[in-house]
Amino acid sequence: MKLFNSFINNQPGGLVKDILSGLTVALALVPEAVAFAFVAGISPIVGLYGAFMMGLITSLFGGRPGMISGATGAMAVVMVDLVKEGSEISGGSGIQYLFITLILVGIIQASAGFLRLGKFIRLVPYPVMIGFVNGLAIVIGLSQIDMFKTGKIWLTGEPLIIMIGLVALTMGLMFGLPKLNKNIPAALVAILVVSAIVILGNVSTETVSSFIISRGGTGIEAGLPVFSIPNIPFNLDTFIFIAPYAFILAAIGLIESLMTLNLIDEMTESRGSGNQEAVAQGLANFINGFFGGMGGCAMIGQSIINIKSGGRGRLSGLVAAIALLLFILFGASYIEKIPIAALVGVMFMVVIGTFAWGTFRIINKVPVADIIVIIIVTSLTVIFDLAVAVLAGVVVSALVFAWENALRIRARKYIDEYGIKHYQIFGPLFFGSTTLFLSKFDIANDPKEVIIDFKESRIMDQSAIESINKLTEKYQRVGKNIHLRHLSNDCVKVIKKAEKICEVNVLEDPEYFVAIDNYNLLKGEEA
Repeated sequence: MKLFNSFINNQPGGLVKDILSGLTVALALVPEAVAFAFVAGISPIVGLYGAFMMGLITSLFGGRPGMISGATGAMAVVMVDLVKEGSEISGGSGIQYLFITLILVGIIQASAGFLRLGKFIRLVPYPVMIGFVNGLAIVIGLSQIDMFKTGKIWLTGEPLIIMIGLVALTMGLMFGLPKLNKNIPAALVAILVVSAIVILGNVSTETVSSFIISRGGTGIEAGLPVFSIPNIPFNLDTFIFIAPYAFILAAIGLIESLMTLNLIDEMTESRGSGNQEAVAQGLANFINGFFGGMGGCAMIGQSIINIKSGGRGRLSGLVAAIALLLFILFGASYIEKIPIAALVGVMFMVVIGTFAWGTFRIINKVPVADIIVIIIVTSLTVIFDLAVAVLAGVVVSALVFAWENALRIRARKYIDEYGIKHYQIFGPLFFGSTTLFLSKFDIANDPKEVIIDFKESRIMDQSAIESINKLTEKYQRVGKNIHLRHLSNDCVKVIKKAEKICEVNVLEDPEYFVAIDNYNLLKGEEA
């Protein structure tokens, strides 16, 4: 029932919006799939099949209605090396190694979903998200620059002027039409208007057909995808070769898909399922491996086009996938006439809509560390790939967080009327703050009785436990009595000589648990 309810957009006019939006997305998928296929060093039809199967399966079973999946540049840049090395190994059939790798990618991604690992996308900090969005916008924009070529030759003179003019017209229509009526599918109307001008006016400019031919293709006509088992030897050597590529592609696909899901969640003020999306992405790539598709993941550009065109239900993605297949089977002669300039204009508007322009407004309003993370992630997304960029951003953010929290540990000290010295600890105690924590104590000059109160602190890990053990041993070595208050139960169990130094107050002691190696052992002891 939940799947059925998400199939159709329940907003006013939702059915029409889903259909028109799906058609718009399908038009935008064609040149993208073809371009990314060339990037990966494979036939355009493999890219188109990949876009169709990714879109079909994820629209039906994915965790985010309205999100579009297909062949992507982030994965294509990894595939090119896989296909090239596979060709060298097999003597020319590198594409077969791509297919078997996609099968393994699908298994990895689906397993991540079943193991409910999608929740770990929540660990990605917001500055990393901004850097990802900005970097991806730049990558999309740079990928369109290649469209200003005929083959390998840059456009000049009149052809360049015509190209720029048609791109500007497309962008102008997409900018202005929503101001007249937000229900108008601006991207679709812009493509149709510009195509009509080129065809009826006999304007000389590159079309989808000439674009494919100039890059070594022969057209986009083909039949239905056919089931086939990859024609390569199934042995340990093959697995050792494809496994690293499979894990990299699976990671890139999941990261881009789940981050796109989060972005669409924010745009629509709703919430998708990361684990369900991971399973759907895995299933789609798995089937691609058996049906000769390029595979892929969620596409932020096309997803934004779909959402902004009104597509919110699963029907929009389904229409996009089916329309793409129909274009391949029956509409090749028409789709090939669409000017590349119109599609470039659409993608440039996607770049404008994708880039987080608010980044420039917050430069002086957020911590310097956040700005550095944004710059790092943006740069690495452009230079390397999404997986490297996000991993680096998360690591840097984690190090900054650890450093800042390491400096928050502090102690309030006083001696009561009985001559007992009290240390009231504030702030988290973990591996990064243990050195500063130990420096707070004056063991040599402290009185014989010392109380350390952790009521306003939290013991986070094994390093914190060891620092407490080390401190108590130092006090006991000089013959002084130390009392530890307000430790959690699991802390008490791993403090050496705990029965002598820990004062347990059942009513006040915290019940949180520490991330220590023998926590499972402790649970067993309590049982």
